[in-house]
Formats: sequence, structure tokens, C-alpha cells
Amino acid sequence: MTTRAEGELLTRVGPGTPMGKMLREYWIPAALSSELTANGPPIRLMLLGEQLIAFRDGKGRVGVLDHRCPHRCASLFFGKNESEGLRCAYHGWKFDVAGNCLDMPNVPKHQGFPNRITAKAYPAVERYGLIWTYMGERKEMPPLPMFEAVMIEDERERNQFMVQRECNYLQALEGDIDTSHLGFLHMGGVEAEDAEPGNLGVYALSNRAPEYHVADTDWGTMYSAYRPGAPGEIYWRFAHFMFPFWTIPPDGHFRDHVIARAWVPMDDNHTMFVHVAWKKNAPGLRRMKDGSPIVGMAPVLPSMYVPNDSSWFGRWRLTASKDNDYLMNRDLQMRNVSYTGIEGVHVQDQAITESMGSIVDHGLENLAISDLMISRTRRRMLRALQAHGEGIVPPGVDNPETYQGARGGDFASSASLDWLRAYSDEMRASSNPTGALRIAAE
Repeated sequence: MTTRAEGELLTRVGPGTPMGKMLREYWIPAALSSELTANGPPIRLMLLGEQLIAFRDGKGRVGVLDHRCPHRCASLFFGKNESEGLRCAYHGWKFDVAGNCLDMPNVPKHQGFPNRITAKAYPAVERYGLIWTYMGERKEMPPLPMFEAVMIEDERERNQFMVQRECNYLQALEGDIDTSHLGFLHMGGVEAEDAEPGNLGVYALSNRAPEYHVADTDWGTMYSAYRPGAPGEIYWRFAHFMFPFWTIPPDGHFRDHVIARAWVPMDDNHTMFVHVAWKKNAPGLRRMKDGSPIVGMAPVLPSMYVPNDSSWFGRWRLTASKDNDYLMNRDLQMRNVSYTGIEGVHVQDQAITESMGSIVDHGLENLAISDLMISRTRRRMLRALQAHGEGIVPPGVDNPETYQGARGGDFASSASLDWLRAYSDEMRASSNPTGALRIAAE
């Protein structure tokens, strides 16, 4: 069980907190590249409890700065983005993407000291449609992450989007490593015999109480939920937690399931979900046997968002929210057409994790064997926190290639195979669109 004290360690992410310090060792996906235009307006970013602004200068370079001008602490959000930097609206002081002061126009030149003034700036880089920032203290930054899904170069083959969630990052993340809720929250209204024949996902409906294997890995933790499949076979669903806040869910056929999802803490009470995937991913179970879509299983679509605004929490919010009960349709729920009456897999997850409160009280939980991956992951994170406090570099920071041994998804194999051997065999048979997949050791 997780104590309240341990819950505090795991969930508090602001400056100076143990988890906040550890998270700052990693590169963090801060925004989509498409959110910033050259010489365009800056945007507000809330990351790890810090109020930041991001902008793109006239040369296409991205800056991530503390929003406070180092002169009089006015917000640089109101500044004018010029060709080489951002000019504060208050007195015209201008700063480049590295925080260097370029101009102090309200001070006589012979009394100016721009070379002694810097705005607090975090390094920022772009890769394959995402803007990353490093908020740690290292003078030599660690290498960029090497998750398979974030290395898809061709933008025509990338599926990327963000969704804000109004709760702590940990309870949001844990939804991705909780496999048994699939047969209830998302598909509780579907019987196995009514689902698409031939799709392996029907085994998750015919047996909604799987057994589990769970293990620590170099990148975090992994599990496989398993059930009987066809005669002589086992149906497997593999998924991963990857430091510091990434997951690979099992919802899709393993061999073509190239995906990674980040649960980025904006502050203790808000999370930005970052989804990156290969567009050729094989989807999980989505249709009934007559070919119609399973009610409630819609993906996140552009039409589901409210327009972004410029507030600290104004980006990537869905229309369905706690303020309107996530557009729940009680009639569909009562008639068992939809188990929840809520449309959309992500919206269903959001409703549940936000309903726990902004930070769930772990002291009230009663975990079961179905929560084995969750309890194992918390233990893994707590050990990493302790080690980091003793000066040990967290997992994956200096060896990001370790993440390339992680792939999630479902498949069936001979019942005679050990789970790790089944995983290794399936890795060998998998597609490798980025060339980054690293075959797991037997």
C-alpha cells in the first residue's frame, strides 16, 4: 500500500520538491511545434509548477523563459516578438531565446549593463513536431529521449496531439498501466460474442479478470496481463511505465503498435497528456461483429476541443469536462448501450481520474492483485527518488537508448512459452518503422 507520506513524495512536483528535482533531470515535451510561429505571439506554459513563456524568433529558434522580466518582473507574455528576441512591453528590454539581454532602451547607453542581465531561460530544442525543454541544473545537458514513437521523422506518418487533464499526473498516468479497466470503463457494455470476430481483443471481454506478470526494467516497469486464448494459446497484453512519466499502453496489435504517451505535470493539480504514435498503428478492438463502431470508443478528434486561450491553463482542453459531467448520456448507460454513457476513450479516462480529486488520497485506497503494476511502479519511483537524493542519476537520463527495448500491445502465443520469451519472440517479429526498436534479451 502507498502511505500518505509516500503519496506526497510521488505527487508534488514544484521547485525544490524531491519529485520536482528528479523530473527536472529529464527533457520534457512542452508544446507542439505548431503552437509557435516565427515572430508570432508567445504562449504561456505551466511546467512543473513554474510559469514560463515560449516563443519562436524570426530565425525559427525557440525560447522558453521565466515569464517575469528580470528588470521589474512584468510578464514577458505581453512582450513584442521581434526578429532576434522578445521585447518587454514595460520598458523595452529585449531578450533572446537564451535569455541574454540585447537592449535596454530606457537606459542611457553609457549607463546600460545588458551584458550583466539575463532572463531565466531553459534550453529548448525541436524534434519531429515537438518542442522539448530541459529544466535541470546540468551544465552539459543529457541526450534527448529516444522513445521509438518520438523518432518518426516523416510528419505524414506521425499522430501527435495533447489534452489537458485537471488532476495530478500520477493518477492520470496510472490509468495507462491499469489494464483490467478496459473491460468495464471502456467496453463494459460489450459482450465477447457481439464483438468483431477474429480480433484478439475479444479475449479481454470473455475474461475480464486477467492474471499478471510484472517486472522492473531498465526503463521503469512492465507488465503482461494474460488470459487463455485459443486452445493451446495465451492471450497477452504488454504495457510499460517509462521514467519519468511515459507509458506505452497495450491497446493495439503488438507488432505494429508504435506509441508513447507522456503525462507531463503542469503543476500538482494539472497534467498535459502528450500522445505520439505511428499513423500505421494497428488499432485494438473497436468494432462490433456487424462492423459498426463500439459505442463510446471514439478517439480524440479536433471537434472535441474548446478553442485554446492565452491563460495558464488555456491549452488543449476538451469540451466534455467536469463542469458538464463529461456530456454523459444516462439513457445510453441505463440501456447498456454504453457502460458509462460518456463518448470517447480519453474522455472516459479523464472523467474517472478527475473524479478522484485533484490529488488522490492514497491512504484511502484498497489495492488488489489487479493493481500489481500500479503498486510496483510506485515502489520503483520511490526507490529512484531515494537514489536521486543520494546523488544517483535517474533511469534513462544518460542512456535514453534503453527505452528502445520497450514495445506494448497484444498478441497470442503458445501456452508453453514463458512470458518474457513470448515478449522477445514478438519483438523479433515486429515492424520497425523508425529503425529504433531494440530486440529484448531472452
